[in-house]
Amino acid sequence: MQILGGGLIGLALAHELARNGRRVQVLSRRRNEAAGFVAAGMLAPHAEGLQKHLLKLGQISLHRIPEWVRKIETDSGINCGLRNCGIVVPFQTEAERNAYPTAPFGKALSRKALEKEIPGINKNWTTALLFKQDGQIDNRRRLMRALEKACFELGVHFQEGVEVLELIHNNQIFQGVIAQNAQGEKQMLASKEAVLCSGAWSKQILKTIPIFPVKGEMLSLQGPKDALQRVLFGRGTYLVPREDGLIVVGATSEIDAGFNEGLTPSGQRKLHAGISALLPKANEWPQMERWWGFRPCTPDEGPLLGPSELQGLWLATGHHRNGVLLAAITAELIAKCICQIPLKNEENELLINFKWNRFNK
Repeated sequence: MQILGGGLIGLALAHELARNGRRVQVLSRRRNEAAGFVAAGMLAPHAEGLQKHLLKLGQISLHRIPEWVRKIETDSGINCGLRNCGIVVPFQTEAERNAYPTAPFGKALSRKALEKEIPGINKNWTTALLFKQDGQIDNRRRLMRALEKACFELGVHFQEGVEVLELIHNNQIFQGVIAQNAQGEKQMLASKEAVLCSGAWSKQILKTIPIFPVKGEMLSLQGPKDALQRVLFGRGTYLVPREDGLIVVGATSEIDAGFNEGLTPSGQRKLHAGISALLPKANEWPQMERWWGFRPCTPDEGPLLGPSELQGLWLATGHHRNGVLLAAITAELIAKCICQIPLKNEENELLINFKWNRFNK
């Protein structure tokens, strides 16, 4: 079984499949470019205001995450930094708050209650929703490393520095890939089954899927350890506090950037302006890191899950902003399909809602 992509989704699938007794090989060009190393790690189907099928998928995954993390921690011996810290979404008016798509799932906060939850929040915010059920995980420093270790302990084989150039198939039946290693040497790697989870680069491998990159820039600040207890989720900017006081700040959304790497002055200005709009005092805290990455986006911002047009090739890509949130349910559903474990009716419906060709109607 080949996993085409060594990011968070690829590692989650490799781990789940290995736990089900499958021999797994992960082909990865550069694992450090994966969105899993870039994202802030929010687990926020309600704070993000997800809707319809995507909200349901996110809610189910949120429910699965504690047990999923427990298995990873057991296999790796590494704490993943899962925190049920709750997320606050501020608003300028009660009307805006009440119109938020997931408002029924949150607790309404007055200005006084908001100040208690988020000391120092900008005075422009008069009310908020608190989603106590949402949280975060330390994906950059803990989860990704834990998954790598867990996979290694279960015998998953990694080929790093390998770029998949072409899919091999005959009569629409998948047979393997043509790959190029770090030395520029090409080789045919045969396999009867594979999962395409190459994130924003997935369309370069399978041209028929509707995935495009959305660049995001981020930074981190070192705040006082207890300066921020909840995640603060604002319009285009969010602040995610780790236990040690590190504040992850994200993220720009650059739809037309393509795969242009690097930080931009405009992107960094947007982040600092967003900090000022939410928590002005945070701009006084020491700056630690700045980075960027590429989200894999689809036309409806939902993932592509399930079988592809090629028999034997499965899809688990296009998670956009919600890769960390949806990793648990993605790994569970696709692994069940591959291992021929019967799916519940609800699980079948989820896969139908996120099939790759749903845009062709």
